[in-house]
Amino acid sequence: MQVKNNFTLLFFVFCLVPKTSGQTSVTPILKGKITVNSVLVEGVNISNVTSQETTTTNKNGTFILPVKPGEIILFSAVNLEPFRKRISLQDLEYGILEIKMESKNNVLKEVIINEHPELTAENLRIIPSGQRKYTAAERKLKTAGDFKPIQLLGILGGALAIDPILNAISGRTKMLKKEVQVERKEQLLSKIEVVFEEEYYSKTLGIPANYIKGFHYYCIEDAEFAAALQSKNKTMMQFLIVKLAEKYNALLADEKN
Repeated sequence: MQVKNNFTLLFFVFCLVPKTSGQTSVTPILKGKITVNSVLVEGVNISNVTSQETTTTNKNGTFILPVKPGEIILFSAVNLEPFRKRISLQDLEYGILEIKMESKNNVLKEVIINEHPELTAENLRIIPSGQRKYTAAERKLKTAGDFKPIQLLGILGGALAIDPILNAISGRTKMLKKEVQVERKEQLLSKIEVVFEEEYYSKTLGIPANYIKGFHYYCIEDAEFAAALQSKNKTMMQFLIVKLAEKYNALLADEKN
């Protein structure tokens, strides 16, 4: 009778013990898609930081990855800002989880044109010291050259460059000379604009405010003033500009009459 009771007790205990043999836990599968500005993105790397499982998005921008609630997923790509997300139970039950990523802002390193201004062609003895520096228009004119009748003597001997002849015929040299003149006047205009304050023109010289720009043009046409401006001789400029202002105001008065 006692043996029967023991058998019944063992059977009862056996029924209470969970049956774990042959059973394994199944990791949920996360389904998702990755977009950048509402566009599906292919080739994004997805990594489960906990389990080290990895995958990438397909051409449709979608992916599947085994993930448990609470695990962290890392999303990364060369051209995208990295993104981390801790997966919740709701994410797994959502269906297809959308991950919105952002493009990287590639900030270019500042480019310094001349990091060592003390190093010049003259200092390095590439060109002779004190050599004249030509502007772009002056270089074109120097290359074109001036045609002189005596140069015709060199044609038969082959000593004459053909460019000056062609330029003389086409009028290109004349055009280049005008270009140099225009360039020099533009340089003078930029200089005169910073020599005197606007109040100096209106209050001291009596130039109407809307005629100051025209007065600048009038001044640089004067050879003496242009030379003083070029050499930065402000004393001479102040002396000359008073006389020029008197003449300019007289012209304005004549126009009004």
